[in-house]
Amino acid sequence: MPLEPGVLFPPAQPFATREVAVGSDHVLYLEQFGNPDGLPAVFLHGGPGSGCRRDHARLFDPKRYRAVLFDQRGAGRSRPKRSLEHNTTGDLVADIEQIRIALQIDRWIVVGGSWGSTLALAYAEAHPSRVLGMVLRAVFLGTPDEARWAFAGAARTFRPELWRRFVELLPADERAEPIAAYGARLMDSDPRVALPAARAWNELERALSVLEPSAVNLPDRLFDETATADHGGPNTPYFEWHYIRHDCFLEPSQLVANADRLAGIPGIIVQGRYDLLCPPRAASGVADRWPDCDLRIVADAGHTASEPSIRDGLLAAIQDIATPATERL
Repeated sequence: MPLEPGVLFPPAQPFATREVAVGSDHVLYLEQFGNPDGLPAVFLHGGPGSGCRRDHARLFDPKRYRAVLFDQRGAGRSRPKRSLEHNTTGDLVADIEQIRIALQIDRWIVVGGSWGSTLALAYAEAHPSRVLGMVLRAVFLGTPDEARWAFAGAARTFRPELWRRFVELLPADERAEPIAAYGARLMDSDPRVALPAARAWNELERALSVLEPSAVNLPDRLFDETATADHGGPNTPYFEWHYIRHDCFLEPSQLVANADRLAGIPGIIVQGRYDLLCPPRAASGVADRWPDCDLRIVADAGHTASEPSIRDGLLAAIQDIATPATERL
């Protein structure tokens, strides 16, 4: 079912939905799309904490694939909402395997971008015999250096005027370590403090995600007297700080050090050359140690999957991985 460039597969309803209890009071929301007898594939959303959207299923040919989408712990429609208790990389890897078993899938293709690529690599290295193939976008290896770049270095280097506005929202005595200062506010139990910090953090990240961002709307100040506990707001900043301050619950250089476990697994990496959040260096480092990986640099793109050239690259990669993955069934 070939498509014109830039065109996703048609919108569709899931053929099955369910909830999967994974322990520690976490219940994950899951949907399946496409062909129930098709090639199984699991989609790992980014963030962490962002959740899946049904448009993600439109990356998969519905005649060819059985696409599994689920919201990770605390994200999307999974419960409890925004819970960071028992929420680690190891927990999420175990959840993927528990979902595979619950759905009676022997092996599947793993697809993930940004944080989803981190989780995809961690899962594949822990359970290589269960992975038919992989498609990754915007590789992030979860190292402290990458986190410092993504949440400070990139803005300081490429959006200095935005970085200045972001930092100057903080009181003068909190500006020496601005990311830690924002993190402390995100952990504040008072939503009047936490919510504006989350909004500012989210706006900074959004501006770094595309080559030409729309207007950036930072809050006027980091206190919102109208905010309440049920006020909502962006989910990902809380999760991102939780994972950053724990070094993504990974050992130093773990994902590159264990990349030899990917031997024999076909993979395709779709990487924007001008990705400010996850520069190509990490993708190249993984590809160098993964002989079955095809690294595809997208020349005119940044980070987000919504950019047309990245979207085209993902559509092509998910189609292309089906043949070598099927040969391994």
